[in-house]
Amino acid sequence: MTSLLARSAALLGDRLQALGPARLKGMRRGIEKESLRAQPGGALALTPHPAALGSALTHPCITTDFSESQVELVTAAHKGLGDGADAALRELTQIHQFTYRAMQAVGDEMLWVSSMPCGLPTDETIPIARFGSSNVGRAKSVYRMGLSHRYGRRMQTISGIHYNWSLPDVTSEQYFALIRNFRRHAFLLLYLFGASPAVCSTFVAGRQHELQQLSSSTMYMPHGTSLRMGRLGYQSDAQASLAVSYNSLEGYGASLQDALTRPYPAYEAVGIQNPGGDYNQLATTLLQIENEFYGTIRPKRVIFPGERPLHALRERGVEYIEVRLMDLDPFEPVGINAQTMRFLDVFLLHCLLSDSPPDTPQEIAELKHNQHHTAARGRQSGLLLKRGGREVPLTGWGAEVVAQCAPIAAALDAANGGGTQYRDTLLAAEAALLDPATLPSARVLAAMARDHENSFVAFARERSARTKEALLGLPFSAEQQAAFEALSRQSIAEQKKIEAADTMPFEIYRQQYVSADRLGLPSREAAVAL
Repeated sequence: MTSLLARSAALLGDRLQALGPARLKGMRRGIEKESLRAQPGGALALTPHPAALGSALTHPCITTDFSESQVELVTAAHKGLGDGADAALRELTQIHQFTYRAMQAVGDEMLWVSSMPCGLPTDETIPIARFGSSNVGRAKSVYRMGLSHRYGRRMQTISGIHYNWSLPDVTSEQYFALIRNFRRHAFLLLYLFGASPAVCSTFVAGRQHELQQLSSSTMYMPHGTSLRMGRLGYQSDAQASLAVSYNSLEGYGASLQDALTRPYPAYEAVGIQNPGGDYNQLATTLLQIENEFYGTIRPKRVIFPGERPLHALRERGVEYIEVRLMDLDPFEPVGINAQTMRFLDVFLLHCLLSDSPPDTPQEIAELKHNQHHTAARGRQSGLLLKRGGREVPLTGWGAEVVAQCAPIAAALDAANGGGTQYRDTLLAAEAALLDPATLPSARVLAAMARDHENSFVAFARERSARTKEALLGLPFSAEQQAAFEALSRQSIAEQKKIEAADTMPFEIYRQQYVSADRLGLPSREAAVAL
């Protein structure tokens, strides 16, 4: 075993040296952050997306996710090491500042700082996001209506942070190797950064769950890290039947195409339209569109207007990966900090550079087990996870991964001109593995007990109000305000332009969009035909 570890370390070192400082400096990362708009008392805001924020369809950095009440803030991809993470955070902070000012102008709402939702109304009362009258805008809303029929609206109000990451000259094959290793070691991210161990009782009303009652209004798991990523979160019986392999782009694409074209009886029963002619969903297949597939990480490619994501991947390969398991950190003003981002950089490089054998159905089952166990009881002393048919301690396995990351952190610090920023983030992870009381999930429960009589909503409401005050108190120049106002006006004009150009009946548009023909590789097929 020792000689095997030594060989792995030597191989990783050789691959790291081969990358070189220039490629490391070419690392890019961007952030997508979802947050519910909440009323001062902690209930979901039912007001429309603020008009001052522009068009949710076309604005480059402010949109909505599932609900009209769920704001999504998106940064550009920022290049570089030390300055790249800081630049992404600065942009995310500025987007927050403008968003809060727009919200303040029309009321006293705030952005909910927790991944698990605020107090929710009845399921059918949660408003689905609206994107205007164009075909593409209607399709977005119909897709969300389909999600509500399939999974319920409450589940869709869970919010998180997506971390988009790339490195120059990485092939699709290498990105899929990264993805396989990420899935193997994702438990470590849930342990270190999970921040959703409790939830408002309204979220689980009428549902089966394994949670324990903490107070009259709060349910929790005593050693939980991320209820969002556990059995309570993005799960479904339909998707449980998918055992998607990440061994190649071809295999991944075939798995997705099957799910996108396979009729699913329960969804066929729902139908495309109701008797009154309103749309229930985009399709009756197991997945309506690619984004419906829930995963901790996704291969991604920037798509052309109207292009299917799977077609873009098959045609032009993987461009970057999207990490999807990060909870909002309620103790950070914008939900994440630079140290966490630097750990993700190191972790993702470790996933890329380490050997990555093909996955198997047995391993995929183990990974699901590990995800659910870590989410529900990750801080439990001596918790065991499954690894190659054996049981191993979570903290021991996690310490092994962190130790293997040390030369990567050193190389990043060196490429960044010296300093210890990346080394420091590994030291913090080592300390957290030894002292789970310092983890965000433990700090949430401690603050709830100390200051809020074990009420999740009271805790998150107080943190949300404090965050709102802090962000509104930061300097924000007239020039910055004017630049964001211009983006809002431009996005509204762009939406109107799209709507004015539409001539196709929506039903024809829908049929063409979900057609299996648009998932393939038409340019190559055409070349073969010639």
